[in-house]
Amino acid sequence: MWSYVLKRLLLMIPTLLGILLITFVITQFVPGGPVEQMVAQLQGIESGGEGPSSAGSGYRGRQGVDAKRIEEIKVLYGFDKPPHERFLHMLGQFARFDLGKSFFHNKDVWSLILEKLPVSISLGLWTFLLVYLISIPLGIAKAVRAGTRFDTATTFIVLLGYAIPSFVMGVVLLVFFAGGSFFQWFPLRGLTSLNWHELSLMGKIADYFWHIALPVASMVLGGFAVITILTKNSVLEEIRKQYVLTARAKGVDERKVLWKHVFRNALIPIMTGFPAAFVGAFFSGSILIETLFSLDGLGLLSYESVIRRDYPVVLGSLFLFTIIGLLTTLLRDLSYVWVDPRVKYFG
Repeated sequence: MWSYVLKRLLLMIPTLLGILLITFVITQFVPGGPVEQMVAQLQGIESGGEGPSSAGSGYRGRQGVDAKRIEEIKVLYGFDKPPHERFLHMLGQFARFDLGKSFFHNKDVWSLILEKLPVSISLGLWTFLLVYLISIPLGIAKAVRAGTRFDTATTFIVLLGYAIPSFVMGVVLLVFFAGGSFFQWFPLRGLTSLNWHELSLMGKIADYFWHIALPVASMVLGGFAVITILTKNSVLEEIRKQYVLTARAKGVDERKVLWKHVFRNALIPIMTGFPAAFVGAFFSGSILIETLFSLDGLGLLSYESVIRRDYPVVLGSLFLFTIIGLLTTLLRDLSYVWVDPRVKYFG
């Protein structure tokens, strides 16, 4: 086992380096980098405007920035060095788990991630819990009642929810329940109210769930179809096996057969997905949902970093999330053996 784990850990190194190298190379060819954006801002400021997009300010492309200042900007962002030196310097930082400093937020990337993480945890964790709490009992009920009207009706509802994108569901919920054309039962934006610190403990809890209800509902409604169908198929597969028929022939109570034998074996493929789903819940913020409900989380941070060419945030967060993803994949593979001892390691 330990030799297998060591091999997997060693294989993570070239995988991580490859991902970082490809992303770094792509960023070198993307136009409108941080130097160009800063030069554009300076052009607008020096010509008396607020920026290159100021309304009514006219064309400013002819009003260049002094070459010396451009060189200073390149030194500030580290673009005075050739790409291979910048890449090696970045790897040296990442080896010390120093993710660098944001070009535009003037903060460490670690600080930004920790600052935005609570929002993504709120979205991801509650979505994860609700999806599994709904999907597993529903999948078992569908398997036990396979072919009945209940099975058909719930399959239609599950697939309908799966077919509707989460952001479309979010728009519908906003229109109906957040001050659209119908009801104003829930807030439009934010994770808490402005006076949250003045509320009592129960008031804070109620306010938090009041704000998180619609965005979590948007993500949950389309998220439990896969787990529900997987649970149903796993239970059905186990019910049809010989050991279940033998237990029934011996007169074992049907409830005992279902919960002691079928349920335990049917959940093996679902339980092995728990590590990835649980860890992913902390970093699974939806860009569209966060934007729609004005939630400042990791998804929105990643999107804005790409748009603004904030390379330290893009590469730093990619480095961190890739390591988490690789370790989670290893943990998922190990969980197969922990849950089902019949599985053996290879390689």
